[in-house]
Amino acid sequence: MSDNDGKKTLGVRGGGPRSGNVKQSFSHGRTKNVEVVTKRKRVVVPKAGSGKSGGNPALGDPNKRPKGITDAEMERRLKAVAAAKAREAEDTERRAREEKEREEERQRRRDEAEQKEREQREAEEKAKAKADEEERKRREEAEAAKRAAVAAAQAPAEPGDDSARAAKTRAKPAMPVRDERANTTDRDDRGGRNKGRDDGRRSGKLTLNQALSGGEGGRQKSLAAMKRKQERARQKAMGGAVNREKVVRDVQLPETIVVSELANRMAERVADVVKALMQNGMMVTQNQTIDADTAELIIEEFGHKVQRVSDADVEDVIKAEEDKPEDLKGRPPVITIMGHVDHGKTSLLDAIRDAKVVAGEAGGITQHIGAYQVTTESGAVLSFLDTPGHAAFTSMRSRGAQVTDIVVLVVAADDSVMPQTIEAINHAKAAGVPMIVAINKCDKPAADPDKVRAELLQHEVIVEKMSGEVQDVEVSALTGKGLDELLEAIALQSEILELKANPDRAAQGAVIEAQLDVGRGPVATVLVQTGTLRQGDIFVVGEQYGKVRALVNDKGERVKEAGPSVPVEVLGLNGTPEAGDVLNVVATEAQAREIAEYRHNVSKEKRGLVGAGTTLEQLMAKAKADENVSELPVIVKADVQGSAEAIVQALEKVGNDEVRVRVIHYGVGAITETDVGLAEASGCPVIGFNVRANAPARNSANQKGVELRYYSVIYDLVDDVKAAASGLLSNEIRENFIGYANIKEVFRVSNVGKVAGCLVTEGVARRSAGVRLLRDNVVIHEGTLKTLKRFKDEVSEVQSGQECGMAFENYDDVRPGDVIEIFEREEVERKL
Repeated sequence: MSDNDGKKTLGVRGGGPRSGNVKQSFSHGRTKNVEVVTKRKRVVVPKAGSGKSGGNPALGDPNKRPKGITDAEMERRLKAVAAAKAREAEDTERRAREEKEREEERQRRRDEAEQKEREQREAEEKAKAKADEEERKRREEAEAAKRAAVAAAQAPAEPGDDSARAAKTRAKPAMPVRDERANTTDRDDRGGRNKGRDDGRRSGKLTLNQALSGGEGGRQKSLAAMKRKQERARQKAMGGAVNREKVVRDVQLPETIVVSELANRMAERVADVVKALMQNGMMVTQNQTIDADTAELIIEEFGHKVQRVSDADVEDVIKAEEDKPEDLKGRPPVITIMGHVDHGKTSLLDAIRDAKVVAGEAGGITQHIGAYQVTTESGAVLSFLDTPGHAAFTSMRSRGAQVTDIVVLVVAADDSVMPQTIEAINHAKAAGVPMIVAINKCDKPAADPDKVRAELLQHEVIVEKMSGEVQDVEVSALTGKGLDELLEAIALQSEILELKANPDRAAQGAVIEAQLDVGRGPVATVLVQTGTLRQGDIFVVGEQYGKVRALVNDKGERVKEAGPSVPVEVLGLNGTPEAGDVLNVVATEAQAREIAEYRHNVSKEKRGLVGAGTTLEQLMAKAKADENVSELPVIVKADVQGSAEAIVQALEKVGNDEVRVRVIHYGVGAITETDVGLAEASGCPVIGFNVRANAPARNSANQKGVELRYYSVIYDLVDDVKAAASGLLSNEIRENFIGYANIKEVFRVSNVGKVAGCLVTEGVARRSAGVRLLRDNVVIHEGTLKTLKRFKDEVSEVQSGQECGMAFENYDDVRPGDVIEIFEREEVERKL
């Protein structure tokens, strides 16, 4: 059958265009005539002799080339084709060579595997042959013993014919003994075969679980079970079980232990341990916990040795090790910049680093602790810590002083010694580190460095210019004056200290700052103090642990390792640590997890014990004391751990005996739906410091009516919270005395009562004011006026020196000579 099934094929008559009609058929009997026009493709035939003569024969016939291709272009194309063919040949050769190398490697591995398998098979055959030889010898000995026993039993008891007895012994007993031995051997073999067949065969019906798993009950026998089975079979074949010698074990005993765990550590059966406990009067099960003293009695009863351990022993792996003097090498000094707020600490560090950190800070003040590393022109490496100067960041300054080698105290020459300057001096003295005074802003007209030196004497800081030991340098962060002298002073002080550390040990460092980054997760800024922190190290820091996923230096570059005195950002934690925690590198992740869990449990127990020992009387007294105290609850979320701590400490200081601020929760990271839900339940606002709420949290806050407040400067945050707390204070009522009046005479008026005729001696008497009636300078009555008349007219006020009539509201006991004190009350808004 042809392709066209006998139908006439479509074709073109002649060489030109052809028109025709095609009839199209559609459903429901509809048709349509379509005109079809077919055109032939135009072929351009080049004229004879149009090609260039005398061309390169290698380029081919010019007449057969595509139009517009010159000889140069054709030559380039041919070269490209030749180069492609050469590359293809090289690739083919390279692939063949690599395939050959892979085949040789596979063959080598196969040979090694076969050799190993052959050696293992030979070892197994030798062991099997040795075992068969031992079995054969044992059977021969057993048969010889049986023959001797049978011969002794068949010997006649009477002393008869010795020769006949000897002949009977030599001839007859041989056959029965051999037959009995053969029958016994056959029985043993049959029994062994039957037993082996019974062990190997499946008993009962085949279940789906057995068919799928290949074992009985869906559970395969372990390797230890198979070894025990082989050992029992070997012992049975060798003539019975061998009594093993008691193994005395050192049992580690914590403060409390579960019965099953105790049995496991002693390698005893749980039933035996439970039985021993019941014999001692303790009815317990294997899942119950017993104390260490009881467990010690059980361990000694089973003949093992007790080794008491504590939960705190998990931290023994990170105990400090003394470094050998030959292992110590020089390290860069760690310098902390401290001083009062707005004295130019960060600007001075920027001038040293040739950076512009100040430009990116909110409010122009430092609110985080920063770590940087600087290389001077002489090649010396210095590690700097920049601390905030605001009063709220006391804990940050304390952390900076604890991990530093040298403190640079920055004092503004035009502002002199301020409160945070004094605090920085105290931190440096408490840490026992040397101090260098940098008198900044010396380029200002109002600068007075001598005044700064004189005021430092009040705080026992005697500079070299005052015949003391503390170095002082006059600097200007704006003009760069004195920066070289400051770096020389730091280098001199570090040479005197002879700072050394061992870089070839497990790293140990201090967390300077910690934050929860949206893209990178928990990030900790760590200053390595000793050892070298490498990528991939497993570490524990406070209640958190992790594996170093990446190390980022102060310039934002990724590094593979960080030695002593090098500040780096560490990624790879499972949670945000507390600022000030110590980082220790451990050997395994299990150790790190165990130490972190132990520290977390200890911290949880301490938090649970706070207030647990209070009595009912103490609770009642506290409730009574707090009855008249108003609280302003808040939730605080900050960008870094140190800022969160500083804000909480600042807010706890806001308040008095009538009102106080209570921080319900604080943390690090963006504001989440959980924070909004807690704020709704507590009826409090959520404060975000340099963080924002994510989209679900914003939607939830709008629906629930929770107020979200964002701040970037700690001044504004504390001031707003203080103003909100001030709104909870009751207004103060003040009395302003506006006048006095003497009662000259008392008149009785109908429908009014007694009316006092008065003379205003001082100030003014107002109808709306409050009055007190004084008799012999003793307050008799306090109230308001019912009427105030001047002659017959009711007036609102009467001036000094004028007479008037006054009547008290609901009081008539007035006498001549009494004094009326007139006053007004006003409410004054109180502030914290």
